[in-house]
Amino acid sequence: MVLLLLSVTVMHLVTLALLLIATMEKSWWVWSDSEVTDLWYKCFHDNTTDDWLCATNEIDWLQSIQALMVLSVVLSSISFLLFVGQLFTLSTGGLFYLTGLCQTFSGFAAFAACLIFTFRRKEILDDVRDVSEGHFGYCFIMAWVCVPLLLLSGLLYVHLRKKQ
Repeated sequence: MVLLLLSVTVMHLVTLALLLIATMEKSWWVWSDSEVTDLWYKCFHDNTTDDWLCATNEIDWLQSIQALMVLSVVLSSISFLLFVGQLFTLSTGGLFYLTGLCQTFSGFAAFAACLIFTFRRKEILDDVRDVSEGHFGYCFIMAWVCVPLLLLSGLLYVHLRKKQ
């Protein structure tokens, strides 16, 4: 049981780290090596100064994705804090329902954000170029990887009992 507890804790922390990176890094859509779009900015690499020049994106669909990803990070963080708190306060034999519920909702929020970006990327990218010239970046893929991990850890928390 200790091994299960430890593995769920490690999986939660890894998933939370992946979720934070997917939300904050700048690679949800890659046009080329010198141009990327993320949840917050559209960036170009200036070769003369070797700097990234970024402009904000204020598209409605993108703002809903931003809100869902931030909600997912917040819920997953709350879930971890609840888990640590329940480890010390929950009676023997108790289940981690609240922790599992928060983690599951975090997974659903990340799932909704990924789906919106997948199906509305033409409107979100709002560029004169064809979307087929670019591809999904590693942050988008990490967000999709987080979805089953969040749902699985939420399910594991619901079935996890506190032992002595």
